[in-house]
Amino acid sequence: MSTPEDQPISDNTPEELYEEIYEEFRLNRYLASCGIDSRRKCDQLIQDGLVQVNGYVCTDLSQQVSDKDFVKIEGKRVQPKEIKTIIFNKPRGCVCTKNDELKRDTIYEFIPPTLRHLNHVGRLDQDSEGLIVLTNDGDLAQRLAHPSLKVEKEYLVTTNQAYDNDVLDTFLRGVFIGKGMPRAKAKSVKRLSPRRMLVTLETGMKRQIRLMCKALHLNVVKLVRVRIGMIIDTGLEAGRWAELSEEDIEMLQTNPKEQLKGYRSTPAPKNKRPARRDTPKPSRTTPKSKSYKRRK
Repeated sequence: MSTPEDQPISDNTPEELYEEIYEEFRLNRYLASCGIDSRRKCDQLIQDGLVQVNGYVCTDLSQQVSDKDFVKIEGKRVQPKEIKTIIFNKPRGCVCTKNDELKRDTIYEFIPPTLRHLNHVGRLDQDSEGLIVLTNDGDLAQRLAHPSLKVEKEYLVTTNQAYDNDVLDTFLRGVFIGKGMPRAKAKSVKRLSPRRMLVTLETGMKRQIRLMCKALHLNVVKLVRVRIGMIIDTGLEAGRWAELSEEDIEMLQTNPKEQLKGYRSTPAPKNKRPARRDTPKPSRTTPKSKSYKRRK
């Protein structure tokens, strides 16, 4: 039985004021903004009949709601929270999930309870480290994760043995990593030492770099995400976080305009040694990336 609070507000409000105050959203987006979970997980809650809108169970994924509606999950009303976005330096050994069925440490144990409603954008596996974004801004999460927008992520990779330049060229051409899967490619790659490289991805499949290395008979012993868009980290310690400003969020979604010298942007011709050219060192015109020295 519905209660008075479950009833929608009267429609006597002037039309222009109604439109200004009550913007409508799809139900899964509304629930995500309340910090319930990701949109996909919220879809599952809706389909399972756990969500009520104005006193009635709603299983319609296309349902539109606004702040004037009373939305409940298992009898408890939920409302949107203030939009926040943080950058977190994930340490090795924890997983990117809110509730782990195997009782492993999660990234949410490193951030205060007031921020645990934020959803992580993408994942880093348990053995990987580095930067990950957490936000309750569903639109931002979509922009950062959607492959069509090609937001760059850069990784520092250490392998178990030395590799030759053919490995770098194969990374750029594409690596077969499994039946029925597309070839995995890197946008650019740079040799740092006999066992270390910087790999830039535009789209990321699950465990992509590890699978690419494994296909080329290399094992990854350390993998650290060091850049998202134009946000890099030079001072944020493992397990620490920092809140992002509007300017920072713009930088998250912006890629550097050109690759630094030393990056392979196209595979070198096979079995051919490139001619030596005495060319002046190009000046660096890439905009400075954001780094954090503030610690929480």
